[in-house]
Amino acid sequence: MHYPIAIEIGDEQHAYGVVVPDLPGCFSAGDTFDEAIANAREAIEGHLEVLAEHGDPIPMTKSLEQHVANPEFAGWIWAAVEIDMAPYLGKSHKINVTLPELLIKRIDTTVARNSDYKTRSGFLAEAALHELERCAP
Repeated sequence: MHYPIAIEIGDEQHAYGVVVPDLPGCFSAGDTFDEAIANAREAIEGHLEVLAEHGDPIPMTKSLEQHVANPEFAGWIWAAVEIDMAPYLGKSHKINVTLPELLIKRIDTTVARNSDYKTRSGFLAEAALHELERCAP
């Protein structure tokens, strides 16, 4: 999942400030632009870990367009940080899913060619998250 981040430009006296609007209370900073993004990833992962530990729901992200329209972030730079959501979604459960044979073959071929998807289940979980993110209000 990609989390949009708002970055306030720093200068010689001030660090680059980072806010993660979809995770209230999640913010970070860095002395350089690259450091700010790297620190934002750590902040997001830490925030999600705390939510998961408490059994709280993981907020879905809003579209970048929705955030850009927010006057609170006028003049800020926008970026997105990709986060692997699997560690924060709870314990895995085995389920029975019925799919057409040719679709299964396409999935398996994609998994074999792309190391991002370690297993068929990983591919299906990623596809489900993508679709849920797309359909979120």
